[in-house]
Parts: sequence; C-alpha cells; structure tokens
Amino acid sequence: MKVLIIGANGQVGKHFTRFVQESDGLEARAMIRKEEQKSYFEDLGAETVLVDLEGEIDDIAKAAEGVDAIVFTAGSGPKTGDDKTMMIDLDAAVKTIKAAEKAGVKRYVMVSSFDTTREEIQNAPDSFKPYVAAKHYADEWLRGTNLDFTIVHPGGLTNDEGTGKVKADVTVDRGEISREDVARVLLATLENDSTIGKEFQVINGDTAVDEAIQSLK
Repeated sequence: MKVLIIGANGQVGKHFTRFVQESDGLEARAMIRKEEQKSYFEDLGAETVLVDLEGEIDDIAKAAEGVDAIVFTAGSGPKTGDDKTMMIDLDAAVKTIKAAEKAGVKRYVMVSSFDTTREEIQNAPDSFKPYVAAKHYADEWLRGTNLDFTIVHPGGLTNDEGTGKVKADVTVDRGEISREDVARVLLATLENDSTIGKEFQVINGDTAVDEAIQSLK
C-alpha cells in the first residue's frame, strides 16, 4: 500500500513516515512544501512530492495519483493567526478530500482535534474557537463523502518519547499523547480495515497500540 502523507514535514508526519518505511507492505510518499525538506525523507527511502497546501486541488490530486491511501497530518500550528487556521485546518483539509475523490483514492485518514463537536466550539476559549470550528467542519465534510475514512482525535500532543501504549475509544477522558504514539496509531489504523467509517479519541494508556485499535467498536 502506498500512502500519501500530507503534512509529512510536521512532527507527527515525520514519525509516521518513518514508521511507514519501516513497516511491511506500506510505502510512503511524503508531500512537502520546500525543496530543502527533502533530505529527511530521502534518507528514509521515501518518495517526495512538492506541493503547497494553499495551492490548487489539481496539484494535490496529481500528488495523489497512484497511491492507495491519504493521511492528513497537516496543521497551521499554534503560532499562526486565525487566517492560517482557516486556510490549512479547514480549506486545505477539504481540498485534500476533494483531491482524493478526484484521484480515485478511497482510503483517507484524518488527524483531527480531540473534540470537534458543536458543544466544544461553544466551550473553547476564544483564542481556540477558530481552530475547533475549522476541525469541526473539515470532519463534517469528510463524513459526508463516500471515502473509506477514519477520523483520529488525539489528546493533547507532547514531544515525549512514545510508549507504544494508548487508550482509544469513541470517547475517553481528556489526556495527553506523544506525537510518536499518534504516528503509531495512524499506522495501526491503516493496517486495520475495521477502522473504516470510524472515529475515535486516543490518549496515553496501558494497551498496546495494535490491540487498542483492533478493539475499537
């Protein structure tokens, strides 16, 4: 299975690309924005494509030609303004969904936010509301497609070393999870077709990633 990783140069994306390249049966195509970002992925033996997420749907669709799955790990980041939040976390996310449809790629995995419900938009601090709203509507758009989607809702992200153990369910208590373990969860999600059509929250826990993902209802 060849996987187009959108947001590959992000922290989750880099971990995920490495895990894909180390796995049996999966192969990464890293979508990056700058030429100077190539070396990390070339050292892993991963294919790269240069595409700006704020560009055209056709460019993203071309990058997706010949892949079997798309994983969206991109994000505007906490240091950008509301404008970038809307352009990356909403508009770009929707464009990649449309690109998947255009390129005939059925499998699509979205890395979302922990809680993207309408209630969470209302309850979030003012500075966080645009991000939650962007994720809410991107998730809604994906749910309305015929893609074989999975939506992953990770808890608060840390740069701690991953443990390989998590807690995953439709809803779990708020908590943290390392970016490395989010990447492990994405790998397990792709390797388990039972996750198609599902979405779940995931935080640090006591269950091995593969077992936690296989046990999702």
